[in-house]
Amino acid sequence: MLYIMRRTQLYLDEDLWTALHAKALLEGATISELVRVAVRVRYMGNLAERRAAMLGVVGLWKNRVDMEDSESFIRNLRNDDRQKRLAP
Repeated sequence: MLYIMRRTQLYLDEDLWTALHAKALLEGATISELVRVAVRVRYMGNLAERRAAMLGVVGLWKNRVDMEDSESFIRNLRNDDRQKRLAP
């Protein structure tokens, strides 16, 4: 899996840095990792909630009769010559 990360700089007071540093040592993690996890939990919801949401959409359209099965759909896309027709 490919992750695109953006670098940022944080200013932490001494108490916060000390607490994060100690926690990182105990968990065998980096301060950056702890900060990313905390931000994800606070602003994106926890992993279990996100996973449940993703699993909730799995198979959502599996019984649709108004469209062809997904394998045929993908095969038709792969056989499409649109890119060749539009190439200069």
